[in-house]
Amino acid sequence: MRQYFGKKLPLSFFIATMTLIVVPSQSEVANAFGTVNQLGQNSEHARITRHALTCQPASSAGTCLEENTLESLAGTRGTFGAVGAPDRGRGMLTSFAHCSAGDHFEVQGYPQTAAEAQAKLTECRDYMVSNLDHAVIDAADLLDQNGDFRSRETSMFGGCVYKGSQHGRAKCNVLAHMGRILHASQDFYSHSNWVDLPNFEAPNSTDNPPGLGQRGPSPWLDLRMARPQFPRGLISGCFDNQSYLGEDKGCLYGDGTVHRVRHLNVNKDTGTIDPYIGAATTERGAINDNFKHAVQAAILDTADKWRTLNDRLIATYGDTNGRKMICALTHDSPKKSC
Repeated sequence: MRQYFGKKLPLSFFIATMTLIVVPSQSEVANAFGTVNQLGQNSEHARITRHALTCQPASSAGTCLEENTLESLAGTRGTFGAVGAPDRGRGMLTSFAHCSAGDHFEVQGYPQTAAEAQAKLTECRDYMVSNLDHAVIDAADLLDQNGDFRSRETSMFGGCVYKGSQHGRAKCNVLAHMGRILHASQDFYSHSNWVDLPNFEAPNSTDNPPGLGQRGPSPWLDLRMARPQFPRGLISGCFDNQSYLGEDKGCLYGDGTVHRVRHLNVNKDTGTIDPYIGAATTERGAINDNFKHAVQAAILDTADKWRTLNDRLIATYGDTNGRKMICALTHDSPKKSC
């Protein structure tokens, strides 16, 4: 769920409500599954991540994160965390970080072909694959040459800073890459038409584009697969700041009066997730339980993305070292707990 569910936040909001925190610039806004608790957002990214990765009595080893590590990945109130980091700075301006810009509609003169829309969404998937590759590479620094935990590189003491390309310790770097993957994959379900259905009481149009009505994670987003088949009819919304703000002047074409399929027309970014998945607060999310299905798919896919990292670590570094790396990434104090 892309650093999205939500609208652009004014700088005044951060000045007024966030103390002892570095105030982001006006470009550091949230346009996807929400990352803050104001202006219609309810930290949807963080909540989805916690649903997927919080340790439960039945959790198996390596599939859940201890408290401090999970807080760093998901973020706490007033912070973005690794999963919210793409909603600040330059990340907000890159469509591939949020699986946006894959819009298409079968009408004469539409400014983007189906192939071009597919290419935009494929760029988002490639971004996830690249971050997974970098997470696996950075994990090598969790252990020394003897396969022992490197105390500084695995510690959560002092926290992580998810800004820029380097975040401090090896564990922070791995979590940063995973945050980008999870943000993009969560946004995929919010920003695309994979899970949703249109309003059947109105004709299909750029205001009411077709939906695929799928349930659960998309096989196309399984990062274990090298060249998965692209889902026929899959689209997301036009990437334009005005469209995110819900203004009709965004994403216009032709004589300047016709609009493309906008983020406004497909997003399922905001709504109630805790203590249960409840009401949606976007138009597309509120019909046909679209928000609920987007959240459910995002939770399942978030858990699978973490399992994918585990699989890659074992395949790359062997069973013994791979499992030690997994333990270092899931435990707050691996030298004591693993």
